[in-house]
Amino acid sequence: MAEESKTQILVVDDNKDNADIIRDYLESRGFPITVAYNGDDALIEFERIRPQLVLLDVMMPGKDGWEVCRDMKGHPTLGKSVRIIMVTALDDWMNKRQAIQTGADDFVEKPFELARLGAAVDRNIAKLSPRA
Repeated sequence: MAEESKTQILVVDDNKDNADIIRDYLESRGFPITVAYNGDDALIEFERIRPQLVLLDVMMPGKDGWEVCRDMKGHPTLGKSVRIIMVTALDDWMNKRQAIQTGADDFVEKPFELARLGAAVDRNIAKLSPRA
């Protein structure tokens, strides 16, 4: 748990109920969590908190998750070290391919079970590179 408690996570979902469920679950596991409810706020919080892991909804008004993922992965200093998990109801092959093309590292389908979400978080934390 010591390693988990150091991993800053940004949760991005325009559905407050979904965001709150994810936040509460991950906070109960000891993670520091920041929530953003749209793509523009997500990019602001990304710069501010410099998360190691982002849980990112795809379908949002304004900037969607694909665009936000591209922007985060293209960030000059944070883009290579952040892990992004797309959390979406879009479960077909074309959307999984698009997730990979935009730079996403993993994919969790909605509706999700918290255990599966937790496993994806653990799997991606294990792949994080230490920051200087």
